[in-house]
Amino acid sequence: MGTRRPLTLQMVHDPTALEPRCRFQEEDSEEYGSPMVLGTDIAALIKQRTESHLEKIQAAVSSKPIVMRAEYAHCPNFTIIDTPGFKMEATRGEPKNTPDEIRSMVKTFATPPHRLILFLQQSSVEWCSSLWLNTLREIDPTFSRTIIVISKFDNRLKEFKMRWEVDTFLGARGRFGDNTRPFFVALPNDCGTSNEDFRRQICELENRVLRQLQDDVKGGFDEEKYGSYIGFSRLKEYLESELHNRYKAAAPATLALEQQRCGEIGVDLTRLDMKLTAMSDVSRLKRLAVFHVGSICNHMLALLDGTNDPDPGQFGITTEDEQVQSGIHSWPGIDIPIKPTNSDLKLYGGAAFDRVVDEFFQAAYSKERPQLPKDKVANILLAHAKRGGSSAIAREAAQSKDNVGNILLAHAGRGGSEAAAAIAREAAQSWLSPLLDTACDRLAFVLQNLFELALVRKQNRDSKCKNLTSLLTLIPSCLHGYHLFVEHACSSKDPDIAEDMGGYIRFQAAIRCSYCKFVNELSRQCKNKVQGHLDTVTSPCLSGAGTLADSFDLSDSEKRQDQQSTSLKDQDLSSHVHGGKHKDIVITNAHGRMEKRARIAYEISGPLYSTICKMCGDSFFAIMRKVLIENNVHSAFESGFITPWRRGLFMAIFLDLFAVSDEKFMDMFDVPSGVDSVRNERHSLLERQKILVSCLKEFTDPY
Repeated sequence: MGTRRPLTLQMVHDPTALEPRCRFQEEDSEEYGSPMVLGTDIAALIKQRTESHLEKIQAAVSSKPIVMRAEYAHCPNFTIIDTPGFKMEATRGEPKNTPDEIRSMVKTFATPPHRLILFLQQSSVEWCSSLWLNTLREIDPTFSRTIIVISKFDNRLKEFKMRWEVDTFLGARGRFGDNTRPFFVALPNDCGTSNEDFRRQICELENRVLRQLQDDVKGGFDEEKYGSYIGFSRLKEYLESELHNRYKAAAPATLALEQQRCGEIGVDLTRLDMKLTAMSDVSRLKRLAVFHVGSICNHMLALLDGTNDPDPGQFGITTEDEQVQSGIHSWPGIDIPIKPTNSDLKLYGGAAFDRVVDEFFQAAYSKERPQLPKDKVANILLAHAKRGGSSAIAREAAQSKDNVGNILLAHAGRGGSEAAAAIAREAAQSWLSPLLDTACDRLAFVLQNLFELALVRKQNRDSKCKNLTSLLTLIPSCLHGYHLFVEHACSSKDPDIAEDMGGYIRFQAAIRCSYCKFVNELSRQCKNKVQGHLDTVTSPCLSGAGTLADSFDLSDSEKRQDQQSTSLKDQDLSSHVHGGKHKDIVITNAHGRMEKRARIAYEISGPLYSTICKMCGDSFFAIMRKVLIENNVHSAFESGFITPWRRGLFMAIFLDLFAVSDEKFMDMFDVPSGVDSVRNERHSLLERQKILVSCLKEFTDPY
C-alpha cells in the first residue's frame, strides 16, 4: 500500500499491553477510537481514511497526517512519522506537481532540528544516481541527525565478486564522510507469521548474508569497519542507543516542560470550575459586563482621538469604500464625483469623520448656484408682484403665464428684492437640506464603524481599560453601586476580570444594539440642529433686521429702483422673445393716465431666466450658503455628534444594559450551549491531564 498521507505513529509504553494494540485519532478531533489488534484491520482503516480524505479534497496526496497510537509493553515512548516516498514523476491520473508536493511535505516534516531522519533506499539504487540524497542534504547538510538505511541488501550480494567491490559499496564511495555510515538490512518476505517467527527469520537471514559476504566474495570484506552496520539487529541496537542518549540529554528540559504543562492544565481546570460556578452569579456577571462595556467604550474613544491600532491599512476604508458600505453612493443634486482630501487613504475614527465633513464642504460649494425650475421662479415672482407697486402689472403678468420679463418690470422696487430673496431661500432649502441630511447619515456611519474596530482593538491588545476611571464622572450619583463596579473593575487584579465575554452572544448583541440606537439618536438630533440653522439663515424675518438683512436687500434706495427700472426698459427684450403675439403693458400714473412702458414677449427666454437665477445666486444664495456652511455647520457637527458622543457613550449603553432587573439582565447570559461548551472543554482537559500525568510518571521513573 503506497503512502499518500503521512502516518504519525505514537509508540506508547504500556506495561499492561502484552500484545500490541492500536487506536486511531479521529479526523476532526483529538479523541481516539476503540483499540484495534489485527494488522489487516489496521491496514484497511489506513487505506479507507486515505482514500476518503483525498477524494474529499480532490488531491493525489495530502499533508494532513493519520495519527495512530500503538500501545505495547515492549516499546519505548517515541513517535515515528512515515511520509510518502519521493517520486520522479506523477503517475497516470495524478497532477503533474505531485512529486513537488511530496518533496515539500517531507522537507516540512523533517526540518525541525530535534527530529531524527531515517532515510530508506533500496540496494538496487546506485549511489551516484541517488537524486534524493541532494534533497536530504538540503534538510540536514552534515547528516548529523540522519540515519541512512539500505534495504533488500540480500538482492545485491550476487553482484559482488571481489573485496574492493563490497568495501566500495559499503563505504558509499565516500559520499558521507567518516562520521556517517549507512546501514544495510534485509528482511524476510513472509510477514504474515507470528512475531516470534518473524524475529527468528530476521536472525537467520542476517547470518546467511554475513556468511555469503565472507565465503562467496574473494577476500571477504572489512568486518572491523563495516560489520557493525550490516543487519537489522545492528540497526536496532544503534537506534535504541541513539534514542537513549538523546532521551537522556533532553531529560531536564523535557521534565520541566511536562511539569509546566501539568501545572497549566491544573490552572485551566480550576478556571473552568470557577467559570461554571460563576455563570449563575449575577453580581460577578455584572462586574465582568461593566468592565467589558467600559473597555469597548475606551477603545472607541481612542479610535476617535486617533490611533494606528488596528492597522489602518487593513481595517481603514477609502472614501469610495465608505460610500459603498454605507449605501450612500453620491450627494443629492450633484452629478459630479466629490473627491475630498485624502479620499484614497484608508482611514477610520476621527480622521474619517473629518474627511466626511470636508467632503460635505466640497459638495456644498460644488455649484455656484442651484437651478430652480421656471415654474417655481415665476410662482414666487407672481406672489411678490403687488409689492412692486402695480396691481395692473400683476394682473397682466398673471395673464401672460410664464412671461417673467413682464413680471421683472413689475419688481423694479422693493418687491423685486423680496422676490429674489424668496427665490434664494427656496434654492437654499431645496438643495442644502438634503446635503445636510446626507452628511449626518455619513457621519453616523463613521461612528457606527467604531464598534467593530473597537472589538478588533480589544482582541489585539487585551486591554485592562486603563482609562476607564475617566468615565466614572459621567455616572450620576443615583447609580453609585454601578460606580463601584466600574471602579473595582479598573483597580482589581482578579484574573477573572480579563475573561472573554465573546461566548455570550445575546449580551454582545445587546451592546451592539444599544450603541447603534445611541448613534442613530445622535444623527436624528444633529439633523434637527443643522436644519434649524438652515431655517434660521433662510428665514424671511432676516430680510428686515441686522447686517445679514442689509446684505440681502438689493433695493434699499429709490436711486437703485430707478436704475433697475431704466436698465430693464433699455434692455433689448426682442432678443429674448421666442415668438408669438405681443401686447402693450401699461401702468397707470399718478394722474390716472395710461402710459405705455414696453412691448414684452409672452414667453420667458433662456438668457433672461439665467439672469434672474444669477442675481439670486450671486447675492442672496451665496451669502446664505456662506453664513450656514462656514459659521454654523462645522460647529453643529461637532456639538451634534462628537461632544454628546463623548459625554453620553458609556452612560447610554450602561442604562440600556444594567438599569434593568436581575432577571432581565440574566436573560442576556442564558446560554445553555455555552454551559455545555465549558463542560466539554473541562472533560477534554481532564483526559489530557491524565495522559500528561501518566507520561510524567513514566518519564521520571528511570531517574
